[in-house]
Amino acid sequence: MTAKDKLRQTVEELTELEAEQTLAFIARRRERDPVLEFFENAPTDDEPTTPEEDRSAAEAWEQRHDSVSIDELERELG
Repeated sequence: MTAKDKLRQTVEELTELEAEQTLAFIARRRERDPVLEFFENAPTDDEPTTPEEDRSAAEAWEQRHDSVSIDELERELG
């Protein structure tokens, strides 16, 4: 018996409520981006950082306002 055959048999045994819940579950799974889901379920990074890494991160955070929009870049290069 194939997986689809087993699935059909199982579906026939579901109550109407179970069938509705299963359809909702399948719809949610199809709407989800598997990459996003992977990152959402990834373990928290709890490894301590070094003072040097902290300084580097703080510096990068401060410099985030130094960026230009793509429109500005095109004007400057054009």
